[in-house]
Amino acid sequence: MSKPRRSGGSWRDRQERDPYVQKARRDGWRSRAVYKLEQIDRKERILKPDMVCVDLGSAPGSWCQYVGHKLKGRVRIVAVDLLDMDSLPDVEFIQGDFQDDAVFGKMLQAVGESGADLVMSDMAPNITGTRVVDQPRSMYLVELAFDMARRVLKPGGSFVCKVFQGEGFDAFVVDARRSFGHVRVMKPDASRAGSREVYLVARNYQL
Repeated sequence: MSKPRRSGGSWRDRQERDPYVQKARRDGWRSRAVYKLEQIDRKERILKPDMVCVDLGSAPGSWCQYVGHKLKGRVRIVAVDLLDMDSLPDVEFIQGDFQDDAVFGKMLQAVGESGADLVMSDMAPNITGTRVVDQPRSMYLVELAFDMARRVLKPGGSFVCKVFQGEGFDAFVVDARRSFGHVRVMKPDASRAGSREVYLVARNYQL
């Protein structure tokens, strides 16, 4: 599962006018989403040299790209997505559904027995514009990512996940606080003002 996509000229026009889209092109990033992770890391310092990082719903790869750039190659990234993703240094890409046993097995093997230091997810469903449909779909993906994080993170690890505010959001934050020592909800500047999109940043995973 990857970033949301809509059809229609108005969406494309908005993309072309978006200053973060323009900035990402100038700076050589694969998508505007990179600036969300950049701000999260600047405030929470989730990226550390020599870490193992898992990126769920990684395509087109801007988060992987940023992590590799920030850590100057001193990182091992395992990226998973249903869609194909062009290769990047320091990234082992696995195409498929991480709920599939075979894909999950490949991911575990790539992560290694010691576990991951960071699991991050910028997954979102294909948006219909109907909240009663979109919110349950988005929370389903959030819960999948959270479950995966708890399965692969080492003690003290971190989890970053896109969440849409609405039904199920408050309960999810409460659940995250049971598993992590520090939980913060952030809305990066690169998130559009009218969007219900926020990011849960959870640190110090406690088994």
